Amino acid sequence: MSIDPVVFVPGMMCDARLFAPQIADLSRDRVVSVAPITRGDRIEEIASGLLDHLPRRFALAGLSMGGIVAMEILRRAPDRVTRIALMDTNSLAETPQSAAGYEPVVAKLRAGMVAEAVDMMLGRDVLAPGPQRAEILAQVVAMAEGLGPDVLVRQVRALQRRRDYQAVLRRCQVPALVLCGAVDGLTPPKRHDFMAGLIPAARLCVIEGAGHLPVLERPEETTAALRDWLTQPLLLHGRTED
Repeated sequence: MSIDPVVFVPGMMCDARLFAPQIADLSRDRVVSVAPITRGDRIEEIASGLLDHLPRRFALAGLSMGGIVAMEILRRAPDRVTRIALMDTNSLAETPQSAAGYEPVVAKLRAGMVAEAVDMMLGRDVLAPGPQRAEILAQVVAMAEGLGPDVLVRQVRALQRRRDYQAVLRRCQVPALVLCGAVDGLTPPKRHDFMAGLIPAARLCVIEGAGHLPVLERPEETTAALRDWLTQPLLLHGRTED
């Protein structure tokens, strides 16, 4: 059985450091890369730019905004995606009301207040409570500051304009993992149960003790779920390929 490379797609305000525990583990026995979502102010533009540089065929794993970009890649190039993992994300388009809710974040970013913008996105009930919460928030702030306010504003604009991906998920014919933290208040488990129900070959995994960033909050459990996903047989028109 051939081992396809794994491409991770980080969420808004994040870079490759988001997946540091998974990269350290999975790179022992397979090729792993991280696709940046820093160019373009529409999801379609970001995905199109990435496809020019990604391998011919690959396993695709995206978290949050990265999951939305992953769904757009699947829509554009389903023949190149051998399996897909969607983590703490959302297949629905923004409503006018929810899109407008990002404007205070944009205002903070335009004022150069990156840490405050991160806190607005990940504060309150988004990450799991506990001693590591402050450390993870600090990691996200460091990643966000590295990207800079201009990139972050473009990411927000892309999220506000995103399309609905329910039809894309219904057409998905590859092994799919739908994963989220049990206490994710931004993209809660019920939303992932809905997404998993749309995909013909999906497995739902809820990580206890984690919120919106289980890759950092519960790295061992998340990596184990990803390894299980990577060993599932490929699907071909209703049949399996070992």
